[in-house]
Amino acid sequence: MRFVVIVAFLGILGSLASALIYLMRDKGGTNRTVNALTWRVGLSIALFLFILLAHQLGWIESTGFRP
Repeated sequence: MRFVVIVAFLGILGSLASALIYLMRDKGGTNRTVNALTWRVGLSIALFLFILLAHQLGWIESTGFRP
């Protein structure tokens, strides 16, 4: 479970970094920045839904909030 979350998080960070590189190089000339940010949003939503599904199936358990 940790491996999947870590890989997804690295994918999100990689997409964000590529969007920054495209933004600096292209200066708004192409849609590569928008595409990279779209991938980032999609990966973030997929990770969130995967965590919800894993919780519902009992693969992970919540420990609650302990101040």
